[in-house]
Formats: sequence, C-alpha cells, structure tokens
Amino acid sequence: MTTATLDHPAHVPANRVIDFDLFHFPVDGLEYQRSMRDILGANPAPVLWTPRNGGHWIAHSHETVAKVLADADHFSSRRIMVGPHDDTRPPLVPLQLDPPHHAPYRALLQQALSPKAVGQLGERARELSIELIEGFVTDGECEFIGQFAQHLPIAIFMEIVGLPASDRPYLTSIAETAMRGETEAERGQASGQLLAYGMQKVAERKASPGADLISTIAAAQVDGKSIDDFTLAGMVLLLLLGGLDTVASTLGFYAQFLARNPEHRRALVEQPGLIPNANEELLRRFPIAILAREVKAAVELGGVTLHAGDLIMVPTPMDGLDERKFADPLTVDFNREKPGANSTFGGGVHRCVGSMLARTELRIFLEEWLKRIPDFSIKPGTDPKVSARSVATITSLHLTWPVR
Repeated sequence: MTTATLDHPAHVPANRVIDFDLFHFPVDGLEYQRSMRDILGANPAPVLWTPRNGGHWIAHSHETVAKVLADADHFSSRRIMVGPHDDTRPPLVPLQLDPPHHAPYRALLQQALSPKAVGQLGERARELSIELIEGFVTDGECEFIGQFAQHLPIAIFMEIVGLPASDRPYLTSIAETAMRGETEAERGQASGQLLAYGMQKVAERKASPGADLISTIAAAQVDGKSIDDFTLAGMVLLLLLGGLDTVASTLGFYAQFLARNPEHRRALVEQPGLIPNANEELLRRFPIAILAREVKAAVELGGVTLHAGDLIMVPTPMDGLDERKFADPLTVDFNREKPGANSTFGGGVHRCVGSMLARTELRIFLEEWLKRIPDFSIKPGTDPKVSARSVATITSLHLTWPVR
C-alpha cells in the first residue's frame, strides 16, 4: 500500500501521510529508538499523519515535540496515549489534568520527591544496588531484567508508597500486562487489578495512616475538600504504573548498550568522573516514552493545521535523536555538551515529577555495577527482544562476565 492510497481526513495533506503503526513496526534487534527514527525519517516533514490506531498526527522533530509538550493551551493531556480511550476510567491524576487543575495534585507528589527526600532515597538505592550485584557477581552471569532492573527502582518505589516487598512479583507482573498486554482486554483487566490493589491500600491508609506517599494523598485536601475516590484511584494507578515500570525499562537499554560497547565501558571504568554526563547521554540516546496529546483548538504546527479533537503522538526519541539539535545523534558520546537538553522526561507542566530520583538511580547503577562487573556482554545463544506500547522495554537480557 502506498501512502497516496492511505485514508486520511480532508485537512491532512496527502504528502504528510505515512503508514506507521506504533504497536507493530519492525525493530532492528534492540534498536527501538533508531528503528522508529529511520521509519519516520522516510518523510522528512516535521509533522506526519498515520491512519493506524484510529488515525493520528506524529510530531517528528525536536521543535514539534517540544512545542506540543509545552503548549497546554492548544494541546490537552486528557489523552496521553495512542490507541483506544475509555472516558469511564479514572484519569491518571495529575498527568491527565490540564493546568491549572493539575497543580495541587502534582504538589502532593513533589513532596515525596524533594531534593532532600531523593538524597535519602539515593543512599538506600546504593545499598540495594551493592546488595543485588554482590548476590550474583560470582555466578558470572545473570538475567539482568529480573535479577536487577525490576528490583532496584521498584524496591525504592515500594518504600516510598509503603508497600510490602513481598508484593513486588505480583505487582510487576500485572503492571507489565497493563502496559504491554497483547489485547486491549488483557491490558484493561490488568489495569483493573492494579486499581483494585491500589484502592485497597488507600482504604487501609485512611483507617491507619503512615508516613508513606499513599497515606499522604489519602489524607490530602485540595481546595479545602478531601480528594474523592475517583480521583484517588487515578492518582494511585499513575503511581503504580510509573513506579513499577519506567526506570526498570530504562535500565535495560543502559545495560544492553554497555554490554555491546566495551570501549564505552572502559571509559567509565577508567574515568568515573564521566558518569554523570554519561547518564544524561544515555537518557538522550535511549528514551522509552511515547506520549500523546489531544488538540484543544485549531493550531498550526510544522506547516499543517491540526483540528480540535485530533490526536498527536509525541515520541520522545524524535527529540533526542534529531540531528538538527544534536550532532551525530545516533552516536553515544560521553563527552557531549548538554545532552540533558532533551525531552526524555517529557516537558512543560507535566515533565516527569520523578525525574530527579530516576536520574539518581540510573547513575548509581553505573557507579556500582562497573566497580564490580567492568567487563560483560550479552550471553551467546540468547535473543533479547524489545516490547513496547506507550513505554518501550527489553523483556529479558542475559548477561555474562568473567569471574575474577
């Protein structure tokens, strides 16, 4: 099928149409971000249209990505993902609230993720990182996702929200299905299970409050009123989906890159002072989030007019991998100037509230892993794969190294 024969609305120019399905496009090995960039790059226009998944625009340059994320007057967060939208489900608060309504709810989450709190959580993350690595370093191999990536950030998250460590396997399993289940029914059922779990904890904290984040939001007031259960459900679901998935997914992309690039590993082992900038560079090169926004009012973007009600996909890799913003963007350069000037954590009023903690956990992984396992590779005979919907992840990653 050629782009000229693809269905598209009358206000969409034919030369902006591309056959792209976010959920079914060919990925070259583990190169999810590069594969998306290459496919969309077949049409160099800064804004494209695809008829897939109900039909939607695609921001295809760092300028259009940044514009959409920053302009809450024209682009609503009511819809934040490509695909079916269910108005009966509670919105993910504050992520799906437009300003100014999002602000008091966001402030509640920021209290738990202040610089002081992150400093204390970072100390705990370092202790846990060392404990995990020391637990398998003499084995000479590990399945990185299950033995490390799904332990470190999730354990820290569960301490923030006061959930028992014994619930981690159950929660990570249903969070994975909620994010990447094969069918909408599977994803919906898993989201419902997360929601039920979260609201059970809210009820428990209302009856017996603690010092954790769920207790804070369960007891909070906004505009002098307690938060209703419908809104609380959305807040708790957002916490669970974000806390159980995103940093774990990013760790997989970090580890696979270092496993396949010994010269970059050696640079960090020999010059640990590079690690903070390397952390930013890896975030730029391997974004995992595919966001979306709904057009609130007709607006011109990238030379086309978007109509109210249109949906636009905002792939964060299209910012970090844009050669008009970063020279030679596919190359990982730990000496790159200002790699952190990217949209990996989103942008505008909804920039990720947990970005400081995420950066801390990722940096600590680099510091503590490379001290103990400086040379490692992907285990021969294994075949790691990328799975993605609105967030990309590596489902399994078997690593091996010489035991010293």
